[in-house]
Amino acid sequence: MRFGRISKAVGAAAAAVLILSGCTGTPSSVSTSSGTSDGAVGGKATVAETNAFNSFNPSTGPGSADINSKIAYATHSGFNYVDNQLNVVKNDKFGKYEKVSDDPLTIKYTINDGVKWSDGAPVDANDLMLAWAAQSGYFNDASVDSGGKVVKGTQYFDFGGAALGNGSALATTDLPEIGDNGQSLTLKYAKPFADWEIAFGSPVDVPAHVVAQKAGLKDAAALSALFKSLPRGNPDAPVAPNTDLNKVAQYWNSGFDTKTMPKDTSVFLSNGPYIVTSMVPEQSLTLSRNTDYKWGPAAKLDSITVRFMADVSAQVTALKNGEVDIISPQPTADTTAALQALAGQSIAFEQFSRLSYDHLDLTFSGVFADQNVRQAFLKTIPRQEIVRKTVQKTDAFAKPLESEVILPEQPGYADTIKDNGSSAFAGVDIEGAKRLLNGATPTVRIMYSKANTNRAEAFTLIAQSASQAGFKIIDDGLGVHWSQHLGDGSYDAAIFGWNKAGVGVSAVPELFRTGGASNYNNFSNAQADKLMDQLIVTDNESKQVELLLALDKIIWGSDYGLPLFQYPRVVAHDAAVLGVEPMPGLTGVWWNYWQWARK
Repeated sequence: MRFGRISKAVGAAAAAVLILSGCTGTPSSVSTSSGTSDGAVGGKATVAETNAFNSFNPSTGPGSADINSKIAYATHSGFNYVDNQLNVVKNDKFGKYEKVSDDPLTIKYTINDGVKWSDGAPVDANDLMLAWAAQSGYFNDASVDSGGKVVKGTQYFDFGGAALGNGSALATTDLPEIGDNGQSLTLKYAKPFADWEIAFGSPVDVPAHVVAQKAGLKDAAALSALFKSLPRGNPDAPVAPNTDLNKVAQYWNSGFDTKTMPKDTSVFLSNGPYIVTSMVPEQSLTLSRNTDYKWGPAAKLDSITVRFMADVSAQVTALKNGEVDIISPQPTADTTAALQALAGQSIAFEQFSRLSYDHLDLTFSGVFADQNVRQAFLKTIPRQEIVRKTVQKTDAFAKPLESEVILPEQPGYADTIKDNGSSAFAGVDIEGAKRLLNGATPTVRIMYSKANTNRAEAFTLIAQSASQAGFKIIDDGLGVHWSQHLGDGSYDAAIFGWNKAGVGVSAVPELFRTGGASNYNNFSNAQADKLMDQLIVTDNESKQVELLLALDKIIWGSDYGLPLFQYPRVVAHDAAVLGVEPMPGLTGVWWNYWQWARK
């Protein structure tokens, strides 16, 4: 068993949360092996996941849950992936990408002949064109208010990466050019872009020919022709929505959402190692080998069953009883002790640090529209006590996180905590909170996942402390689909987590920029927006750190909320299943699923 912190070699670019890029580093907490296994081809394994599946399109806002992304990762292929050393690994069997020019930045993507969807249709530049249209925000002419709500014009694709293309990797690109008999797509950026290498690494989540047909178009080529015929959207001069584009976007936005096995097979086409072959709503999903797949790493297992189990203790019990083979939950002291007791000849167990953290965010409306009320509430948060009663039980060295944009393992953390304003919230200050409230007794609705024991504990401690200052706390804890309520106005504060990719800076605007897709609390600051605009075009690491430090200070000064703690993770699995290795980034234990094998 090993337990360690991620190496500082990861680099400043690891501040990004959702989008990946090409920085490298060697995490001290994960194995430096390639993840290869000696198991035979064949057999099956069962994996436990916390959240339930609900969409075959993880690129939409509502569909961007971690479980949807993991299933998409197992059923799709692309130009590259990130390994457990946070290296970008190219997949030359799928295709290649090359920088054609630095000025302007121009990247050409070419898909190899023979790559196809599970219905036999080719994967080609039309699929790339659809992904670009959805991710770039090119056709949007909408204007939004400070809360991200469209006030005029049209926002077509509900891309989970960034509203209206703000902060999107592809927001500054021109209309792409298709070439090489429909096999290549060339992107030209209007300005330098820090994370260009992974901006389009695994772009083909949904098939263009299916979206085209569902929208009433002849085929995928007709869809690309539609995109080529339309001008770039201009928020300063919005026009009536294009009927055909609207139909395309509407199907892309919601046509792949489902909690049950679709009768329409076009909803779940694969171009990767596995195909979804069965689903039991809210319970499980089964992946079976795609026998036609040969344009990437070949999977060893015949099938993988994913069981949705929100209760971590239930995952441990299922592993003990042989009902699941692999679990990687956020541990509690009890689950860690239970897994340590199981570790031995039949169960392999490993602890490691995730690039993930829990935080408390306050909405910038309702009761918290008043900054004094926000600041008063934050003064009551017992962060030290929260850490002591949650993650410190499994990591004796755990302490409160003191930055909104940089983790302790990343360059700049020691510098930012000296001057970002976090020291003002180092301890509980009930009297200071009372002075700011001046006799008021605001009601605060706090949303969190009741299935997450750490967050439930954090809620209890926050409620007890805040009530001492006069706050009236309402428990708005929810079940397994709590994330669907983020940003819907049903709460005043939320306790949840961000999973950092470990590489790249492009995702920072998604969280903090005005109108950002994951800016659920409607934070808006013109100076912060300007800094983030500079960040996404800056590839110099020292300059990135400088910008992040300035941004961190603004966020703390706005009484945005509080980071709570970075948490450890565990991987436990049946020792007969080989090739299972931890990964600190977004894909987690799934990063090398094709190497899982039975002994």
